[in-house]
Amino acid sequence: MRAYLANRWFRIGFWLAVLGWSPLLAIVLLAAVGLWPDPNPNPIGPGLLFFFSFWPAVALMGLGAFQVRRGR
Repeated sequence: MRAYLANRWFRIGFWLAVLGWSPLLAIVLLAAVGLWPDPNPNPIGPGLLFFFSFWPAVALMGLGAFQVRRGR
């Protein structure tokens, strides 16, 4: 795992995923536990953030993983 986190592309994709996916996942988990004010939330903003950050994050992590596996 250390080799993957040393790769710049993988690290950028990882942080893009963390920052882009965390708000929506946090709302979903808090609503499931009952700590969110609305039991059936419809989080438009975090949903759009997840939508627009998913594929770039996956592509960057895939590119970084490919470079690490290839030996760069």
